[in-house]
Amino acid sequence: MVPYPAPGFSKEELKRTLEKGAKELGIGLGPVQLELFLTYLEELTRWNRKINLTKITDPKEIITRHFLDSLTILRYLKGSKRLLDIGTGAGFPGLPVKIAMPELELTLMDSVEKKVFFLKYIIRTLGLRGVRAIKARAEESEVIEQLKNSFDCVVSRAISALEDFFPLAIPYLCQGGILIAMKGPLTGRLANELEAVKAYNPGVSELEIPFSRRKTTLVILSNI
Repeated sequence: MVPYPAPGFSKEELKRTLEKGAKELGIGLGPVQLELFLTYLEELTRWNRKINLTKITDPKEIITRHFLDSLTILRYLKGSKRLLDIGTGAGFPGLPVKIAMPELELTLMDSVEKKVFFLKYIIRTLGLRGVRAIKARAEESEVIEQLKNSFDCVVSRAISALEDFFPLAIPYLCQGGILIAMKGPLTGRLANELEAVKAYNPGVSELEIPFSRRKTTLVILSNI
């Protein structure tokens, strides 16, 4: 195993950054949850040396741009019991949400086998229950048939265009469910995407990520 934490960062410093950032988002993380996040960080860093899981390698950036960014959706999950994360990659946003909300039933979906292999490993390592990782594409008819109308919430950060994502994700939602697309800053490009899906009447919320100048825009369809 590679030395951890990374040079220049103490474990306590990373823990304080995560705890304080979560508090700024209105989320309280207990000692066990903080330790799970740090183990996740450690294993992600270690595995990333062998397979491409994330381009971000700085530990504090992983905390801000992956962990805290993922946690921005928590405020919209009240009452949700089953979450599907499409194109989850190394587990974002699904796994940080699961750590913060242990009672949630989580399905992680990705089409890349090596990423799914990592996901299954990290689920076991963290001892998480009520989580499964599947290798699949959301557009596959067999997958839709198996999982249709199964989730209170469907979320993704791995989306190219809202007009493609909405019809792809909606079949997986149960009645009254919520769909969350995580996008970047509310720029002209995103404004054009929103114009293309205005018939869906989505809600839009732009949030600043703690300890970062980056902004995330959540595009939300509710009560579908």
